[in-house]
Order: sequence, then structure tokens, then C-alpha cells
Amino acid sequence: MKIIDLLNSDSLSLSFEVFPPKTETAFESVKEATEEIAKLKPAFMSVTYGAGGGTSKYTLDIAKNIKELYGVPTLAHLTCVSSTKETVREKIEQIKAARITNVMALRGDIPAELIDADRSVWDYKYAVDLIHELKSVNADFCIGGACYPEIHPESATQKDDIKRLKEKVEAGCDFLTTQMFFDNNLLYNFLYKIREAGITVPVIPGIMPITNANQVERAIKLSGSFMPQRFKSLVDKFGSDPAAMKQAGIAYATDQIIDLYANNITNVHVYSMNKPDIAAKIQSNLSDILGK
Repeated sequence: MKIIDLLNSDSLSLSFEVFPPKTETAFESVKEATEEIAKLKPAFMSVTYGAGGGTSKYTLDIAKNIKELYGVPTLAHLTCVSSTKETVREKIEQIKAARITNVMALRGDIPAELIDADRSVWDYKYAVDLIHELKSVNADFCIGGACYPEIHPESATQKDDIKRLKEKVEAGCDFLTTQMFFDNNLLYNFLYKIREAGITVPVIPGIMPITNANQVERAIKLSGSFMPQRFKSLVDKFGSDPAAMKQAGIAYATDQIIDLYANNITNVHVYSMNKPDIAAKIQSNLSDILGK
């Protein structure tokens, strides 16, 4: 099933993101964790792509397993940064062979050793280049793209960021998923601005449950996310108590999702970090709202 078809429904839905193992020895434990999340029957599950493509094989293995064993639609991530056309086309053929029709097209993080490299010689400089490639190879792919409610770390202004985002949509991006955020007002303001700019594709908010204090610094580093005072107070109060912090973090994420649903956002994506217990608790907290 194509994810765009799920997003066009008026029903509320919840989806989860998982990531593949970094090594072959970790494959079985990660596979088991993703299967436990799949048993929750989310609207769909996305499977991330290893930095530099190092774990790309596992991305497809996990995505295919979820799809075939549990009937859960899957979204396979694909990055293109510093890759050659031959490499990317090979990965696309592997996705097609796995009978996966939903692809999250991302530029990907630039490896530290390539930060100062001459990017003008790269076959793919931006995600929009990968979207064009996917459409040229298989026009039937359902393609997702990333967006930043605050601003992409490399963009000079939000206006410029939205201009680049529109280029991705015009290239064939069917829907967008946001980077994590912790203040819903940032999303509502962002949605107003992109709709005003003519971007009309569905936007799925991405919610990250922060369940231990150490995640806060990493979340800020990864996305530059604004941390509202209410969230800072939560971490200050419960951060030194792992069990309390986990419960508080799940409650905060649940509250964000409820507010999104209450404001006519019908689809929410949770960055579950391969934690079946966290995914299950959030879904349980929303059981009557979701009708599950």
C-alpha cells in the first residue's frame, strides 16, 4: 500500500520509525525489536538508512520482513550524499526487487571527512536530485521527503528553506515528514507558511519521545530543536531518575500528539528508537482516540 493513500484518509493514525543494526551480530536483536513494534499494527513503519549506506542492506531486510510477516506498510529510507549514480541506481533496483513502493528520499548527513570536499563533482548534491532519479526510474514510487519546522541547519533563512522544500515537492515528493520538534506552535506556524507558499502535500509531524536526559543534548545537536521551558523543567525535575524521566518523556510526547490530533492533524510519526515498550505505551495512551 502506498503511504499517500493512508494519508488521504480522515482517520487518525500513528506510525513508527525504526533503524537497522550497525553490524550483522546485532541484526537478530534489532529484527526482534522491530517485529514487536510491527505487532502494534501501526499505520506504517519507516526504516532508516545507515550513514554512507553502510547498513543499507539491513534497511531492506528489516523493511521487507515487517511488510511480509505483519502486513505493515513500510517506508524505506534512501540517501544519496556523495554517492555515484551507479550506486544509487543499484540501491533503487534492490528496493524494487524487495517490492517496496514507498521511499523516503534524503540527502543524508555529509561524512566528516567530506565536509570540505568539492561537492560540485558529486552526482547528487541535494535530496531533490534523488527525487528526480527515483521518478525517472519508477514513476510509481510513493516518495517522502524531510522538512524542518524550525529551519534546516544549513539554510540561511526559513524563506530560503521553504523555497528549496517546494522544489522537492515539484520534483515529485508525495508527502513530507518533519524533523523532531518539542513545541507544537512551531509546527502550526510552519504549516501556515508552507501552505501560503503553495506547498499542499500532506505533512506528517515527527515526534521524538525523550525518555532519558542524555537524549536532550543529542536531539539539539541533530536538529537544533528549540526546547520550551515546560520541557526543560521536566528534564530538570526528573532527569536524574531514569524511571521517572522515561514516564515523563512518554507523557510529554503523548500530550504533543493529542494536541496535534485536536488541531486536525490526522497522521503522526513517532521516532521510536527501536523501543517496543515506548511505542506500545504511547499507542496505549491514545487507544480510545485511535479506536484501538
